[in-house]
Amino acid sequence: MQDVSLLASMLKRMNENQLALGAAIEELSNWVEQRGSTEVAQNIRGALDTLDENSGFITLALASMAAEGRTEK
Repeated sequence: MQDVSLLASMLKRMNENQLALGAAIEELSNWVEQRGSTEVAQNIRGALDTLDENSGFITLALASMAAEGRTEK
């Protein structure tokens, strides 16, 4: 159980880091767009969509791991 719990905790923190980086990059894309580089900003947002899509799966996987860790006691 401890291994599953540790892995879930690590993955949760990695996901939080990924979300924080995504938010920072979104701010940069806004800045780029304000300076006239609309195409670059759209490309950045397209890449960020992948982060958003994967975040949902990661959240579900973490919930599943947490539930598994609770049932192994």
